[in-house]
Amino acid sequence: MGLITYLTRIQFERGAIRLIDEELALLGARRPLIVTDRGVVAAGLIARIAAASRLVADAPVFDATPENPTEAAVLAARDLFREHGCDAVVAVGGGSPLDLAKGAALLATHAEPLAQYAAILGGLPRIRADQPPVLAVPTTAGTGSEVGRAALITLSDGRKLGFISPHLIPNVAICDPELTIGLPPGLTAATGMDAVTHCIETYLSPRYNPPAEAIALDGLRRATRALRRAVRDGGDLEAREDMMMAALEGGMTFQKGLGAVHSMSHALGGRQAKPLHHGTLNAVILPHVLRFNEPACTDKYAALREAMNLPPGADLPAAIEALNRDLGLPATLAELGVTAQDCEGLIPWAVEDHSTATNGRPLGADDFRHLFIAALGSS
Repeated sequence: MGLITYLTRIQFERGAIRLIDEELALLGARRPLIVTDRGVVAAGLIARIAAASRLVADAPVFDATPENPTEAAVLAARDLFREHGCDAVVAVGGGSPLDLAKGAALLATHAEPLAQYAAILGGLPRIRADQPPVLAVPTTAGTGSEVGRAALITLSDGRKLGFISPHLIPNVAICDPELTIGLPPGLTAATGMDAVTHCIETYLSPRYNPPAEAIALDGLRRATRALRRAVRDGGDLEAREDMMMAALEGGMTFQKGLGAVHSMSHALGGRQAKPLHHGTLNAVILPHVLRFNEPACTDKYAALREAMNLPPGADLPAAIEALNRDLGLPATLAELGVTAQDCEGLIPWAVEDHSTATNGRPLGADDFRHLFIAALGSS
């Protein structure tokens, strides 16, 4: 294991945090801002990174990242970056700190408002390369944001929108599986199902990209063999390593686009009244979208079954439901406190989401309505 170059520079190995100084120096950075959340700080991970990396030992820390990153938090992190005269961002944590760091780096050099850079609002060509470098250090194995070209941010008006550009891919990813040791079982399960969903949805996307599809299948194989083990024994470093690679590979395939699972989870994730974990939402919704997509994806389902070590002709949605049960994850959106009224109001957001265009089977508002109903447990 060692250096990988695919979309960006990746250091993947046990103990990789020792390389942060070297990578920041290569970027010409001397004063980074650390973007993280309070849970990462409380777990002692920032202290571990500071001990291993002299350059970040006295760096300012923004630790107010919410569960779903918000426009207000992006602006607060951007202001701290400017206040301290920073020249780079080190993002440490799960998908939320990593996405928030991308947003803060964007607004460090780009004029407000943030909404003008959203993909569905025509923002992609407005995002320029002149941004401070971002170094991403994932502490969970799920989002793939450390190599992803997107950031999901909830705007002040409640919309959870995608900001997508090759200029948002972090300059360096430091993937150290040892940082995920001790991650609680529930969070291991939820973030792991995020990685599973990424690999499946990108593989089913109709865009032509055979290398990305091969990577997605390898990620799914790794996640299928490792996720139960990682949840059962948080100290199983081989399982943690497989899950971090599966998450990384899921992120590597984002260029193919995602699908309806993410369209729905993005819409639900924008609800400010009750924050919902993205990976948990994906786990609940995935079986229902798989049932919807199957008529249009027969050949690809055969490859997915093989990657998951299922027998030919096995019920793929049922296999995902069984995996969710084994991991102790909820089976319905209703268990998460979501109502039919909530979902009805979110259908337009799901239709407009940037992931909808690359779902494995075309769908519209009525299809999303039926999928929401099914995921609620109402049918």
